Amino acid sequence: MFEVPVSSRPAKRLRTMVGDEAGARYDDLVVEARKRLRDRCVWHINATVEGGGVAEILSANLGYLADDGIPTRWLVIEAEPTFFEITKRIHNRLHGVLGDGGPLGDAERRHYGSTSARELEALRSFVRPGDVVVVHDPQPLGLVPGLREIGATVVWTCHVGVDIATDIVRSAWSFLREDLRAARAATFTRRAYVWDGLEALALRTIPPCIDPLSAKNVALSGSDIPRILGSAGIFDPPPGQPGSAACTEDGRAIIRHEAQMTERARTPPDAPLVLQVSRWDALKDPVGVMIGFARSVRTDAHLILAGPAPSSVVDDPEADHVFTEVRQAWLGLDERARTRVHLANLPIEDPEENAVVVNALQRRADVVVQKSMAEGFGLTVTEAMWKARPVVAGGVGGIREQIDDGVNGVLVDPRDLGAFGSAVTDLLQDPERAASLGAEGRRSVQERFLPTRYLADYLGLFLELIGKTS
Repeated sequence: MFEVPVSSRPAKRLRTMVGDEAGARYDDLVVEARKRLRDRCVWHINATVEGGGVAEILSANLGYLADDGIPTRWLVIEAEPTFFEITKRIHNRLHGVLGDGGPLGDAERRHYGSTSARELEALRSFVRPGDVVVVHDPQPLGLVPGLREIGATVVWTCHVGVDIATDIVRSAWSFLREDLRAARAATFTRRAYVWDGLEALALRTIPPCIDPLSAKNVALSGSDIPRILGSAGIFDPPPGQPGSAACTEDGRAIIRHEAQMTERARTPPDAPLVLQVSRWDALKDPVGVMIGFARSVRTDAHLILAGPAPSSVVDDPEADHVFTEVRQAWLGLDERARTRVHLANLPIEDPEENAVVVNALQRRADVVVQKSMAEGFGLTVTEAMWKARPVVAGGVGGIREQIDDGVNGVLVDPRDLGAFGSAVTDLLQDPERAASLGAEGRRSVQERFLPTRYLADYLGLFLELIGKTS
């Protein structure tokens, strides 16, 4: 287990983005939380420092709490590959699919428990009685009983789920339920995701948020975008504009690493662009996106499927296999279609650099897609909406909380590749409608998915829980 430094971020700037009334309400809550949490620390524990949505949420938001004077720290568990194979199996089952089809039996339970016990011993040097600890997703859930013994107030946060539980889903619940019962509260991104049998816990629905001040979401100038993508090796660099830099909260990010591209040739600089950014995960259905695009989207458009380099995400052992499948499917396309499809493995040696490249890609896209087969909450959907990009997404899970079909985006049955391709083509051919959806998308993110709302929900829960014990 290791600690990730939490640096203060300019919390007051957030208030201006949500309006005076909402900003004042948040200020009042922060004052109360600062007073009542002054002798406690708020800890967050997850499984990786980079490469996933949870890590992104934590790296973006915890610094705002620190700036507001609320003691906040971040820990990441460490484990060997077998542990992450087991937790990926759990992750897939919580989405209703078997994944690698491996067991979740006594042997897996013993391995999960022994790893948790080892990490708990390291944790004892950090957490004190009375502290508040937020444990994220299945990987560190085994720490919860020990944290309760220490005297911490523990909240478990589940970022994944399904609307209707099946036997596959319940098998993951059964594996984890005893550990979860030791928590004081549990949060889920949607009410439909709440497990059966948790009546003794305080339950809340808290969807994630994006950080509008982060390198991934800050505004970029029109000249920055082609220079960033050129320096990252995704497009040809603009003539006479060597090097790249983008204005970010902390200054200017320089692009030093190139993406690993699988393509026949560069995307033409003026080509209509369709983009999906996600991990190389079967649940994101990158092969389906590629085939639906190749079959049904007009022939002057290009598709970029972008994700972190598969070997860089330590808690996702299936990424290499999924990317291999995507590449094989790409090789199986006819020559004309293969020329229009580009695979981009984005380096994450420098997380801020990676974020700026994703930002530029999303702003360059004419249509952003997220054709997930299952999704707890689509951060990339919200990121694209904040940038006023029109979005076509699978009508599943948390995406349905983000997109009001036909109002601020388009929902499709992710299994219907023809409907997916038609929806993308319709937006490419109707720029006025695309712009209207994008503008409404940005407005909805401002109202519902910025950090002031997300942090306020958690602070309110913390105050309620410690009020019952103080």
